[in-house]
Amino acid sequence: MIQAKSDYLIEVSWEVCNKVGGIYTVIQSKADNIINHYKDKYFLIGPYFADKSHGIFLEETTPKNLKDLFSELEKEGIIVRTGKWLIKGEPNVYLIDFQNLKYKANDIKRQLWEDFKIDSLRTGFDYDEPIVFSYAANKLLKGLIEILDGKTVIQFHEWLTGVALLFLKKNDVKAGTVFTTHATVLGRSLSSNNIDLFCRDASNKCNLEKMDLNNKSYQYCVEAKHQVEKASAQHAGIFTTVSEITALEAFYILGRKADVILPNGLYMDNFPTFEEASIKHKQNKWMIQQFLMYYFFPYYIFDVQNTLIYFLAGRYEFRDKGIDVFIKALDQLNLRLKKEKSEKTIVAFIWVPTSIRGIKPELLVNKTNYSALRDSFDSEKEEAQKKIMVNLLSKVKLNEKNIFSEEFLGELKRMIIMLKNKGNPPLSTHDLMDPNDMIMKSLLDCGLDNDESDRVKVIFYPIYLTGADRLLDLNYYQSMNGSHLGVFPSAYEPWGYTPLEAGALGVSSVTTDLAGFGKYVRGKAASEEYPGVFVLKRENKTDEEIIKSLSDFMYYFANLTKYDRVKNKLEAKRLAGLADWKILIENYIKAHNMALEKIMK
Repeated sequence: MIQAKSDYLIEVSWEVCNKVGGIYTVIQSKADNIINHYKDKYFLIGPYFADKSHGIFLEETTPKNLKDLFSELEKEGIIVRTGKWLIKGEPNVYLIDFQNLKYKANDIKRQLWEDFKIDSLRTGFDYDEPIVFSYAANKLLKGLIEILDGKTVIQFHEWLTGVALLFLKKNDVKAGTVFTTHATVLGRSLSSNNIDLFCRDASNKCNLEKMDLNNKSYQYCVEAKHQVEKASAQHAGIFTTVSEITALEAFYILGRKADVILPNGLYMDNFPTFEEASIKHKQNKWMIQQFLMYYFFPYYIFDVQNTLIYFLAGRYEFRDKGIDVFIKALDQLNLRLKKEKSEKTIVAFIWVPTSIRGIKPELLVNKTNYSALRDSFDSEKEEAQKKIMVNLLSKVKLNEKNIFSEEFLGELKRMIIMLKNKGNPPLSTHDLMDPNDMIMKSLLDCGLDNDESDRVKVIFYPIYLTGADRLLDLNYYQSMNGSHLGVFPSAYEPWGYTPLEAGALGVSSVTTDLAGFGKYVRGKAASEEYPGVFVLKRENKTDEEIIKSLSDFMYYFANLTKYDRVKNKLEAKRLAGLADWKILIENYIKAHNMALEKIMK
């Protein structure tokens, strides 16, 4: 095991005790493994937002050796709250309340221009807030380095903390520095605007090599964020990214080759064993099947036992997450299954949050009626079981009349009539704020409208899966675990936690070679027949080609035997184990040691 050479490690991130995106998962899931190396000399610095930190941040009394520093910072409008992040390992945390410092935003921008030629003229709130926080973090870090007795490495995550790194560099503070970009600002912007970053021409040059990237940053109004990110990468002692594909992207966009790749992991001890996952799969699948019955059965019925559940989950990034090709591939799959007169049904969930008005009222009515029907069965269950046993032992042929009472059957008929609705089931569980929502428009344009004849049914579920949403009532991991296949055909995905999480839950998935995790697991499968995590080629492919290959794959998966699906689930679980933080954390220690060596020379 690699030994940490520095005495102290400080990590700075906008997502410490502030859940915004995937970086939150990275930091909180690896904390305990970092603590194994640095013990109580590991600290995290993040922004203080009362609503975000409530329940996960335990504030404590300021240590005696820091009271004078914190008092001086408070005079400048910087309030530092000391405590523990209530995650595994309970790391030490300093949260910075920078609200009283916001008046300095323009002064900070002026300094960034004078010292680093960073153009902040066209910036707004989403830039100003992080740079003020980062400026305050720089003040705190400078004071901590003077107080801490020992060699220190500071790791900065993303452009949102870059100002702290840059000002520490300017003031020649004696500490090793690591800058980690999880996704470049400009790369994400280009991909979101339908530019294939790595598409190569006849001379084998990719788009990133041929573009004027500085002009592109102005074209997409991200120049200030891009310039902070680029300067941070250039001035850091050690520069790191999360995957090979992001390293290539950063080489072109930020002008520096990554010194170390830091793949993202999960703390696998938090996930069930395969046996436990199999038991939970049956339970969670039954919850989903009940939801499907009251979602669809008021309109028409199909065999839920012969139904596969596919899902796509993530942020609402229509192109980057591959939502666009997923919908079009589902359309092709639907037409193919209909043409074959297949008896199989695919239900495809799109778990992508967006702005909503509320649950569709008819669904709440359906659920109420279904619950009443289920309760009636529950009340009759004990008596029915007795009658079934007596009839079987007496060799009497079973039918509804010698199992259930006439009163119950009459009540049952009335309840079933109450369940009936006209038309087609809705495409979305909720009424959306945007009448021109891209997902809804794309589904309708493809003709995916949940008609009875469709073999592919679609449910757009536009809220976070909390486990208490009054519909599925399953959380994110339970919903994944109850499904059969995760579909993540990303066009831009620096890492991609979703297929990794699916594998950790014993669920097969399909991703692409434009996703960091896709590249990471490609070639690591124990056999070609059961890869567990399927990786489609998307690099240098047209949208039409990836839609076709994705549709073909989903058709292939739909026709696998149960034995084949189980073999793939086993392999998906094994592959996820390769991204355990117990293994991957050594990449972080290596980067920290390299940063320390740079300042020790």
